[in-house]
Amino acid sequence: MGSTSAANGSEGVGRRDLIKRSAALGLISVPTMSFLSACASSGGDSQDKAESGKKTAKNPLAVNDTAGMEFVLFDGGFGKEYAQDAVKVYEKAFPKVKVKFSATQKIQSTLQPRFNQGNPPDLIDNSGAEQMDMGVLVGKNQLADLTPLLDAPSYDDPNKKVRDTLRPGIVEMGQFDGNPVWIMYYAYTVYGVWYSQKALDSLDAQYPETWDEMLAVCEKAKKKGMAGWTYAGKYPYYIPFSLYPMIGKVGGREVLDAIDNLEPNAWKHPAVKACFEAYYELYKKGYVLKGTPGLDHIQSQTAWAQGKALFIPNGSWVENESANVIPADFNLAVSAPTGIDSSDKLPFGTIWASGGEPFIVPAKAKNAAGGMEQLRIMLSEASSKNFTAKVKSLTAYNGGTDGISLTPGLKSGVAALEKAGQNVVNPRLQDWYVQLQKEKIGVAGLGEMMAGRLTPAEAIKKIQGFADEAAKDTSIKHYKHQ
Repeated sequence: MGSTSAANGSEGVGRRDLIKRSAALGLISVPTMSFLSACASSGGDSQDKAESGKKTAKNPLAVNDTAGMEFVLFDGGFGKEYAQDAVKVYEKAFPKVKVKFSATQKIQSTLQPRFNQGNPPDLIDNSGAEQMDMGVLVGKNQLADLTPLLDAPSYDDPNKKVRDTLRPGIVEMGQFDGNPVWIMYYAYTVYGVWYSQKALDSLDAQYPETWDEMLAVCEKAKKKGMAGWTYAGKYPYYIPFSLYPMIGKVGGREVLDAIDNLEPNAWKHPAVKACFEAYYELYKKGYVLKGTPGLDHIQSQTAWAQGKALFIPNGSWVENESANVIPADFNLAVSAPTGIDSSDKLPFGTIWASGGEPFIVPAKAKNAAGGMEQLRIMLSEASSKNFTAKVKSLTAYNGGTDGISLTPGLKSGVAALEKAGQNVVNPRLQDWYVQLQKEKIGVAGLGEMMAGRLTPAEAIKKIQGFADEAAKDTSIKHYKHQ
């Protein structure tokens, strides 16, 4: 979770190498695979696939009730227990079956060879620093389309399809260039501005909805010896967690879509200029904690938890990641970003929230229906509640928090999503163009501006240049909002 976000940070270059490596693997795997499937008695050829079972109301995906199923989970911040619990439900539904379940941090090195040999598992949580590149998997037709799962009746209500029980943006996130859905993101992250409600109350202040109010709250904090803001200065691509949805609020979703689409001059939109200037004002007025550009994510979160700064841009993993430094009476809260004023295109409450923990069913899985059925179980209310109670994170299932005693941050995240309603934005740069988002826009652009080494106009010019380079780079696959 949090650790993944940071690990990915230092991993920008490593990930590029990973992509090159898997592309190289891809070059040799194509002939090898056809050779293997031509002559191997075991492996990925179609006669090894489990035959369909009987389709019934309780078994809408027609899972073969005697076929084995293999599930490989990423062993990360969410642990294994939630998945093992869901496996038990599967085994209870199909008593003749024993699920082969395993967890590893080495997803790529363990599973890439199995994809190339044509005998992958049936369900994979493709996450962590060794995540297999989704673009490569999709480009090589190695994933099953999850539309049958989405169109199946939901686990709890046969009158509702699985897709109708999911949070905003989940289905779209699993698509690459159009209709098939290749990925089911299981966790759900709320990004925004995190703060201590206790600290805000001590200033006799409300969370600011306009930028003038934001500056007034920061001035109040400064008078009490507290900085307005801090952030992960060494990983300034955390800044977009509140800056991007602010741009969407001020200028409308189409501005974020144009940025994601790498359109020429997308960064020169007046909404981008207004938001960059607003953030730069925090630096100019001395409202950013001194020394912030030198802090990593843990150091900045610790300073914030100690009350040295009021606001920090972050994702909902911060509650778990900072649990050992957040005081018991901190009253952790998250808000959608402050806007400029009443002329903003979208209302206050517009927030960035999106899926995490990408689950995939390989195209050559022996029991793809079983892999999808396991996901259908995981997207039930009971499994979703179990996950949320155990790991302090929401799931893709839209609900599933009734009757659970929620931690303060989680409770605040749920309230923020309720306030947002349909005004949930999901910028895709961090999924589609990892290096551009992290090293270039984040470190070389926003990081330099917030440290006072670039003006907003210079930062915009530089970032637009980076986006134009990425748009012209034929070595990377380009994606567009449909």
